[in-house]
Amino acid sequence: MTFIDVLILGLVEGLTEFLPVSSTGHLILTAWLLRLQNTDFLKSFEVAIQLGAILAVIFIYFRRLIQGLAIYYRLLAAFIPTAVIGFAMYPLIKKYLFSPVIVSVSLILGGILLILADRWVESRPAAFEDLDQMPLKKAAWIGLIQCLAMVPGVSRSGATILGSLLNGCDKKQAMEFSFLLAIPTMLAATGYDLYKTAHGFTAQEFTWLGLGSLVAFVSAWLAVKAFLDFVTRYGLKGFGYYRILAGAIFLLAIFVFKAPIHL
Repeated sequence: MTFIDVLILGLVEGLTEFLPVSSTGHLILTAWLLRLQNTDFLKSFEVAIQLGAILAVIFIYFRRLIQGLAIYYRLLAAFIPTAVIGFAMYPLIKKYLFSPVIVSVSLILGGILLILADRWVESRPAAFEDLDQMPLKKAAWIGLIQCLAMVPGVSRSGATILGSLLNGCDKKQAMEFSFLLAIPTMLAATGYDLYKTAHGFTAQEFTWLGLGSLVAFVSAWLAVKAFLDFVTRYGLKGFGYYRILAGAIFLLAIFVFKAPIHL
């Protein structure tokens, strides 16, 4: 891994982490395009630089996070299913499902669901005026749906936005809950991965992690603001079409042009 590789991967992480397009999927595919070997460090790097993106959300939503405890109860209800299932399944998923083919197929299927959800939500109002009023049961269902994002290419943001829409949120509420739920979810995933692997990192690798996280912070801060404006104006279907196109292009490259896959 080179300095340029770190900058590119950090930029991709920050720009895609909170978009419903799968940051992990894009990192895997970007690393594949850069011809990086799928080492244990690369897998950990792709998870650890999420820390920068997390800090960007905390920075943007700091005032929202200190308004009261009601939102924390909803976030906890959504986080618990993810934590329990993720703790049990994450090692297997990281070992067997970090594949360009799986990412490409997940991108396409998730894109179709985003388009359908965008059309459906236009026809009904939000079930509550504020996220603080969301029933805890609905928050827990969102957490269960978020578990699908453990499969690379599904998209944590996409899964939580879809889950939120299905459980009564309007688009703005769904995006906000997805951003806020990212904080405990990604902190847990990043912390667990670093706990398991950081003891084996070299000084150079720690430098790459710090640089990648910094780039991810800056690009995520810009992406969140742009995403809110875009979805408010145009909805989610554009991201659905993008996912389908991106997944199809990568499948074409893999199977038709016989592009090499580092597994």
